[in-house]
Amino acid sequence: MSEQEGDWMLRTVRRGSPLARVTRVVWPLLLLGLVAALAVPAAASRPSQVIILPGATSAEGIAAGRGATFYAGDLFAGDIFRGNIQRGTAELFIDAPAGRMAVGMAADLRHDLLFVAGGFTGQGYVYDLGTGATVASYQFATPPATVINDVAVTRRGAWFTDSLQGQLYFVPVSRAGVPGPSRTLALSGPAADTSGEFNLNGIQATANGKTLIVAHSTNGQLYTVDPRTGASATIAGVSVPQVDGIVLKGRRLWAVQNTNQVTRIRLAADLSSGAVEEVITSELFQVPATAARFGSRLAVVNAKFDTGIPPTADQYEIVLVKA
Repeated sequence: MSEQEGDWMLRTVRRGSPLARVTRVVWPLLLLGLVAALAVPAAASRPSQVIILPGATSAEGIAAGRGATFYAGDLFAGDIFRGNIQRGTAELFIDAPAGRMAVGMAADLRHDLLFVAGGFTGQGYVYDLGTGATVASYQFATPPATVINDVAVTRRGAWFTDSLQGQLYFVPVSRAGVPGPSRTLALSGPAADTSGEFNLNGIQATANGKTLIVAHSTNGQLYTVDPRTGASATIAGVSVPQVDGIVLKGRRLWAVQNTNQVTRIRLAADLSSGAVEEVITSELFQVPATAARFGSRLAVVNAKFDTGIPPTADQYEIVLVKA
């Protein structure tokens, strides 16, 4: 009902008539009802600023799924949550077998697979995005000299980082979507530095898969890696202390830092250098670890390592910020 139609109805009611008295009571209620009906969809479509992972005992990794869907992990329990950025909801999706961990993760939407780094176990896992079933598991390295930290998906498979060894692990995926035997790529150059307590961390791949970008937590640097030879080079002009996970879209890169910030970087066309565009902060950040991009927003995971390792916070959540 339009405003003009409502005015006409009021003018046609005779003053003092029973209908007029009823109208004076009912009409404001109708208007309130219309306002409420219009307000509900607007409020419902507004994204939540914080999305709680119900029952999580820790948190670290996140991956973007289809549309507004995301997947996030319980670091020390290994469980996987599935949520919706628009609705601001999350629920347990995969109740992982005992002994697993869930650090960085990436979704292969072409084959409906979720790759998850297994941290201190030295393992990596592949889950079915439809059913949550385990498709494959890998023992990349032998504990305690390993931390399988993050993973990036390309058209040919998935690359995993190891924070204690100067090498990457590759899991090929056939055209039919079947993961194959893994192989190890030894690194050379600055990305091979293992002098720190925690070295290689986040990883991303360019759209064509011909170049990998890795983050080095101890050095606070970003490096390019040739996935054929393992040769690496420093991305000049960029310093990101305590860098953890990274997000790449075209020539723009977001580096999540455990210093309660995310640094947005514009990369050169040849990826040899970069320049900081913005430092993103939020009063809701509590040691952010990884992020996933959803259009103009980043979904950032609060790892809360300031409470200890394993962390001891009562709640773990995703924080939404403008990208």
